Amino acid sequence: MLLLAVDTATPAVTVALHDGESVVAEAHQVDARRHGELLLPSVDKVLTEAGLKLDAVTGVVVGVGPGPYTGLRVGLVTASTFASVLGVPVHGLCTLDGLAYAARDTGIEGPFVVATDARRKEVYWARYEDPRTRVTEPAVDRPADIAEQLAGLPVVGAGALLYPDHFPDARGPEHQSAGALAALAAERLAAGAEFLPPTPLYLRRPDAQVPKNYKVVTPQ
Repeated sequence: MLLLAVDTATPAVTVALHDGESVVAEAHQVDARRHGELLLPSVDKVLTEAGLKLDAVTGVVVGVGPGPYTGLRVGLVTASTFASVLGVPVHGLCTLDGLAYAARDTGIEGPFVVATDARRKEVYWARYEDPRTRVTEPAVDRPADIAEQLAGLPVVGAGALLYPDHFPDARGPEHQSAGALAALAAERLAAGAEFLPPTPLYLRRPDAQVPKNYKVVTPQ
């Protein structure tokens, strides 16, 4: 097994190779405006570091969000393209699940919350019973609107760090890790678990909308 994992649903552009037992190589950069520019060089970097060619990959793992429209699609399109060219499966995972799984390394066992920056003074979030078990569907809300129901729970991720008044027990990791996402995928593959399709989990309508009641101009 050799899994190539990518995630661009957050400001982190993160790529990893996983052989079914451990992370072979990983690249990680945080730049919310350069997902398209950074992703392919990051893939090349991890393959070079591992001394492998792309055709050695047996499966592709991709974070499906939630996340902003443009950045999220960069990873999804790239992952689906690689899978199609290589003739291998592509496995979608919720980006929040990857952060939850990575939280194991900080000593969190559960229950806890994962929250990422959704911009517009909101967060994408979900509750977890433990690092492998999500108990709510991903949602997007203002921190003030959910602070009371999440009171007393540790909150992992950049969303927690951005709003300390509402999430006083903020924990790391701050950003997504493709290594953690790949490790979680390897566990689920071994257990025969199902994956999400490689389609974007937005939770919001796009900013661009077709104007209502506009006049159609046709030539006379």
